[in-house]
Amino acid sequence: MHRARTALHMVNPMGQQNFGAFLLKKPASKLTTELVAASSVKLYNSAAAEPFLNGSSSNYIDDMYNAWLRDPASVHASWDAYFRNNSYAAPPSLAPVPKNHVPAAQYLGSSLPAVAGGGVAVGGRIDDKLIDDHLAVQAIIRSYQIRGHNVARLDPLGINSADLDDKTPPELLYSSYRFVHQRILECVSNEDRQLLMGMKEADMERVFKLPSTTFIGGKEKFLPLREILGRLEKAYCNKIGVEFMFINSLEQCNWIRERFETPNIMTYTNDEKRLILARLTRATGFEAFLAKKFSSEKRFGLEGCEIMIPAMKEVIDVSTRLGVESIIMGMPHRGRLNVLANVCRKPLHQIFTQFAGLEAADDGSGDVKYHLGTYIERLNRVTNKNIRLAVVANPSHLEAVDPVVQGKTRAEQFYRGDGEGKKVMSILLHGDAAFCGQGVVFETMHLSDLPDYTTHGTIHIVVNNQIGFTTDPRHSRSSPYCTDVARVVNAPIFHVNGDDPEAVMHVCKVAAEWRATFHKDVIIDIVSYRRNGHNEIDEPMFTQPLMYKKIRGTKPALDIYANQLISEGVVTAEEVKSVKDKYEKICEEAFEQAKTETHIKYKDWIDSPWSGFFEGKDPLKVAPTGVIEETLVHIGNRFSSPPPNAAEFVIHKGLLRVLAARKEMLENKTIDWALAEAMAFGSLLKEGIHVRLSGQDVERGTFSHRHHVLHHQTVDKATYRPLCHLYPDQAPYTVCNSSLSEFGVLGFELGYSMTNPNALVCWEAQFGDFNNTAQCIIDQFVSSGQAKWVRQSGLVMLLPHGMEGMGPEHSSARVERFLQMCSDDPDYFPPESDEFAIRQLHDINWIVANCSTPGNYFHLLRRQIALPFRKPLIVLTPKSLLRHPECRSNFSEMTDGTEFKRLIPDALTAENPNQVKRVIFCTGRVYYDLLKARRDRKLDNDIAISRIEQISPFPYDLVKAECAKYPNAELVWAQEEHKNQGCWTYVQPRFDTAINSTRDFR
Repeated sequence: MHRARTALHMVNPMGQQNFGAFLLKKPASKLTTELVAASSVKLYNSAAAEPFLNGSSSNYIDDMYNAWLRDPASVHASWDAYFRNNSYAAPPSLAPVPKNHVPAAQYLGSSLPAVAGGGVAVGGRIDDKLIDDHLAVQAIIRSYQIRGHNVARLDPLGINSADLDDKTPPELLYSSYRFVHQRILECVSNEDRQLLMGMKEADMERVFKLPSTTFIGGKEKFLPLREILGRLEKAYCNKIGVEFMFINSLEQCNWIRERFETPNIMTYTNDEKRLILARLTRATGFEAFLAKKFSSEKRFGLEGCEIMIPAMKEVIDVSTRLGVESIIMGMPHRGRLNVLANVCRKPLHQIFTQFAGLEAADDGSGDVKYHLGTYIERLNRVTNKNIRLAVVANPSHLEAVDPVVQGKTRAEQFYRGDGEGKKVMSILLHGDAAFCGQGVVFETMHLSDLPDYTTHGTIHIVVNNQIGFTTDPRHSRSSPYCTDVARVVNAPIFHVNGDDPEAVMHVCKVAAEWRATFHKDVIIDIVSYRRNGHNEIDEPMFTQPLMYKKIRGTKPALDIYANQLISEGVVTAEEVKSVKDKYEKICEEAFEQAKTETHIKYKDWIDSPWSGFFEGKDPLKVAPTGVIEETLVHIGNRFSSPPPNAAEFVIHKGLLRVLAARKEMLENKTIDWALAEAMAFGSLLKEGIHVRLSGQDVERGTFSHRHHVLHHQTVDKATYRPLCHLYPDQAPYTVCNSSLSEFGVLGFELGYSMTNPNALVCWEAQFGDFNNTAQCIIDQFVSSGQAKWVRQSGLVMLLPHGMEGMGPEHSSARVERFLQMCSDDPDYFPPESDEFAIRQLHDINWIVANCSTPGNYFHLLRRQIALPFRKPLIVLTPKSLLRHPECRSNFSEMTDGTEFKRLIPDALTAENPNQVKRVIFCTGRVYYDLLKARRDRKLDNDIAISRIEQISPFPYDLVKAECAKYPNAELVWAQEEHKNQGCWTYVQPRFDTAINSTRDFR
């Protein structure tokens, strides 16, 4: 059908409106048949047939045009429509002729029957070859758009590019018929190849009308074939390769076509070229300075892709000009120091001190220098606007930072009220091997268009070294490009040769404008190389001898571009040297200043500063977590009631029973697990604290207990969220089902929690041990974030746990793994004081709890906000207890004056502790199994059951007191899990420390 519409302009220009409607109804395969049949149509106001646009008919058209100019009403309506649509190129006597213009008669040839008023000559015959040639030109244009990137000259080393002489000017290459013909055959599909094989040298001068799907003509509508091919080559097969034709939006495809096909679209002023040169000089000079001063240090430099720094700055410049005020960046280690220095403009002396091995002046164990992040507010001198830049700290797990950046970006957009991402955006940098090899890349990109996770477009920059450590691409991926994963989200992919700075700048400009226009992801693939090994002390010739022989003979991009500008007369050799010397002097001065530093400060590297959060607070005082009963009743009633317009909002009958049961509990002033959670959330919302709950099926709850989103049973997408309608001035509540991802979504929520400390951010696993696919986030960010980067987070992880016969991967949340990563000493009993509990929380890296009552869960959630600092919280949530008749709490356990209980003693045996023969310590839901067994065996007076609700930090003081209460009792630990799982290996040495090993504990 595409071909049918295009052929219409070639064959029947004057009747194109009516005839077009006719063609659009016909299959493309019947095009020729229909055109031939159309030749039998009678001419309007014509007495005889003649060859189409012969000498007399072309004069006739010019005469008609003259008449139309004098009086449009004097010609037939079809001629009027034709001339008004600018479909006619007037002769020189009537209108200016554009360059390369050929009169319509010459363009169409003399083999078609004359046409007027929507018809063709009687007895005329369509020239099949002419139609095929025009269709072939259309196919050529489309083929270049689809496959031109396959033969673009993207590789600076010339190893993987098409076999071209890089020194030959493009315009000379295009003029070679033999070259272009061969090139076309590489680009087009098999079905069009037969058409093209018949073309001759003479065909290169034939003129064809350009379709609406190309912008290579600029203002010209007709071009010779040679010019068409030359412009397509420049647009798609030079130093830029564009992948975009898989995008299913015509508007977006045309937007991209226009920015790469328009003639002379990629032009730069002399001032712009000098700016590119200066930025490239700084990027190159920084690496050279570090190599000179710290020759034996690993720094994972940018040599071979120094253009990345000007590229990032161009993205930032254009985005800032378009309204962006804050940019959050995530990147692997390669080039990080250069980004900090030349993109963020972090003080150079702070970077240089990282090489000195100084002790820290503040908390934190630190990480290697090329893992650290930063936060900078500065003036963008190009746009004269203020910009906030954050580089998120990232360990060696490369792409693990991707979802963290996205969550942080989304949170900042949320708190700024930036619903379209116009003020806050993210930039992610990737290595080529990691981008295609790490699954979290897909998990993160898969979030890009989800309503509660989108950041409204991310600019991805791939530093494509064409090698991963020592593995070449043939062994590291199955796809043609490392960027193919981006195709699944319809993101355009711009490949560009890293040794052509102006091409890179153009791609970056287009990418930034794309993101600002469509708010969708875009990929910039900077094809470059790695001049050194994986790190500066690695020998790459061991494994890539041929590649590195080529690299040794390749000039740095700075030298190539400087020579280009010198030859163009833009700069002189003296000016190039002056820029280099000036930056080296800046580095030398910073280096001398760094020598005066005696300590490093980790606070200089915080990527998420919480301005004002810690000031004016007692670091050892917890705000009350109890609330007045009136608040509990109000929240409970709203949460247990159908929507106000219940008569129109049809609720599932099963939910009506759930709401009725909640109402009944409220009347008895008791709550179950779901009510406790809702009251904790609701009371925080009342206090102005934003609450966000995310994960797989959290809106309803995996176990159908939560129901925070009620669905209209007869109207699609009609929902009601009770917790969003508690108070007129409450904080917003976000509850959102996530994609089926743990790694990506947990990272996202972690990033979200890092942005604002005054928010409760919760992630719930569908089943507890599903967290194992997010283990990288847990290990590298959640458990160790504060120790590495002085970065606190109050993230809550809700992990359903319980050995209740649901199969091994639906039972244990693997609490032993979390406890193994706790940063406390099992042999150290902290000094006892009134501040014992809060000091423990302050010193631990995270909190692990397994509550047995809804009331304690209520306090645990509220305590996350009541603390004067932030710690991640791991909660082993129940499954069977969600509906267990005995797992209930009274309002009295949550009102003013109550608080979280780290340990719940046995109330039944408290009156006669000396009679107790055994004290069983446990945690979580197993308590109710033990309770039933004790009751069934009538051992209520002989056995005490004590529940440790907060496992880590371990409640030494309470355990010590509880053991002392029962002097004659045997001390036992009970758990559901096997002995080498669960809490046993964690609690055993701590019990010994708590009771000072004076009694046997087993």
